[in-house]
Amino acid sequence: MTVEPARPAPSPSVPAPRSTAEPVPVLLSAPAPAAPPGGRAAWLAWSVGVSVYVLAVIHRTSLGVAGLDAADRFGIGASALSTFSILQVLVYAAMQIPVGLLVDRFGPRRVLMLGIVLLSTGQLAFAFSADFGPALASRAVLGCGDAMTFISVLRIAARWFPAARNPFVAQLTGLVGMGGNLVTTVVLARALHSEGWTPTFTAIALLGAGVFVPVAFLLRDAPPRQEAGARPEPVGARPKVGRQVLACWREPGTRLGLWIHFTTQFPGNAFGLLWGLPYLVQAQGMSRAGAGGLLTLLVLSNMTFGFVFGRLLSATARARMPIVLTVVVTTALGWALVLAWPGGHPPAWLLVGIILVMGSNGPASLVGLDYARARNPVERLGTASGIVNMGGFIGTMITLFGIGVLLDLLSPDGAGSYSAAAFRWAFCWQYVPLAVGTAMILRLRRKVAAQPG
Repeated sequence: MTVEPARPAPSPSVPAPRSTAEPVPVLLSAPAPAAPPGGRAAWLAWSVGVSVYVLAVIHRTSLGVAGLDAADRFGIGASALSTFSILQVLVYAAMQIPVGLLVDRFGPRRVLMLGIVLLSTGQLAFAFSADFGPALASRAVLGCGDAMTFISVLRIAARWFPAARNPFVAQLTGLVGMGGNLVTTVVLARALHSEGWTPTFTAIALLGAGVFVPVAFLLRDAPPRQEAGARPEPVGARPKVGRQVLACWREPGTRLGLWIHFTTQFPGNAFGLLWGLPYLVQAQGMSRAGAGGLLTLLVLSNMTFGFVFGRLLSATARARMPIVLTVVVTTALGWALVLAWPGGHPPAWLLVGIILVMGSNGPASLVGLDYARARNPVERLGTASGIVNMGGFIGTMITLFGIGVLLDLLSPDGAGSYSAAAFRWAFCWQYVPLAVGTAMILRLRRKVAAQPG
């Protein structure tokens, strides 16, 4: 029998060799964050956050029912009138990346509080403006505050809800936000003509005080378990701003999300923010009440599509691109039929049809955020969402400006002479950004499809 020699005991000063099969503990890594709980606490946090977004939509769309009044108050034409919305949207779009970085660094609660202050300040200044210049500056301040709301609410949802629920919660956020648009088209439009310019816009500005209190005292950025388990991040460990933005941009899913947002959102956005009421009243001969009813239908359609798309996206991620392409094609064909109608006066059923179709634009644009959320790590979700969220508002700005310039060129006698023919040719401008955006979606979808995962 062979006797195996005894192994010498390891020297006290020399550590024993570690078996290659033994797991090596990672002593310096932070514990994995707890999974988002969902439940009532999550819905409470989301409800407080989304109330700020509803307020922002009220402020954002307030000019949509006051366009003709603003033209009379400030003595301006279509190009100058469109400048209000263009500047507001330009500031909104330009602030998306900075706001995303702020949300990633300081949390959504603080950003929402700052947004409320800016929204209220801008709207209050707009209420008392009697000249074009101060009114324009106030819309810029309002756009800055508006920019701080939607991304913050999405970040709250990402921290409080399980990942599988995020597409539905994002669509629900857009749906509830449209309630602010409903307030604008139903309540604000009536108040503007019964109470006057200054009292109406002052009342809207003061709404911010009622929303600020629950955000300051009830809202938390994340569930307590996540906040307690998170270690403070060393300042030197944070990626530089430029690197974070570049990392998001290099991700094809982020760029695809931006172009989806760009292409799908702007038709309904430009119509609801500014040109819908003048088109329906001046080009189609409708009363203000009738035009307001169709704008209300646009909001209701938006809310319905938001619910439907949210359910589809929660069931399967494969529904993303079919939803996007269907909305793009349907919108293009719908407007082609409206604009090609003989005489420039389409029948009522066709106007209702294009309004219903444009209701799908906003919910479809949120699919772009799903692509960015699926392809970026959580620590840069705010930045990625900011990049994507620029898209639709850049498209809106281009459309607002193009329509305004063409209306002035085609109507040399001023705002009161806009004809159905002028609106018809001006609205054809929509096909320029629509074509560019569709081409970019088709190109980038192949890159994203070729990625693993």
